[in-house]
Amino acid sequence: MSLEQTACEDLKAFERRLTEVIACLQPSTIRWRILLAVISVCTAVGAWHWLTDPVTASVSFMQSLWNHPFFTLASISLVILFFLGIHKRVIAPSIITARTRAVLGDFNMSCDDTGKLILKPRPTAT
Repeated sequence: MSLEQTACEDLKAFERRLTEVIACLQPSTIRWRILLAVISVCTAVGAWHWLTDPVTASVSFMQSLWNHPFFTLASISLVILFFLGIHKRVIAPSIITARTRAVLGDFNMSCDDTGKLILKPRPTAT
């Protein structure tokens, strides 16, 4: 095999592995996005009920949170999810593709969001 054929096979293997890694992350990313959306909506709905409750203005902060357990639990869940890194899990495939693009730029290549390699034309010296 010539050097060009070996390089071509290596690029194909790299592309297959990259697309495999990104495809493997998609199902879990979708689940994390759904969980984040549900908890965010629950927090927003709970906050609306908490803020529109006329009793909230006349009781202490802790008592108002105790009176609205849905909002309290949703808010605590949202904070815990962010401490556990849900913001990184939601965008994991885009982090991988961005870092891969940065490395591939040195080799005059790039990749799309699915991991397919994009070969750029060689720069010509004029």
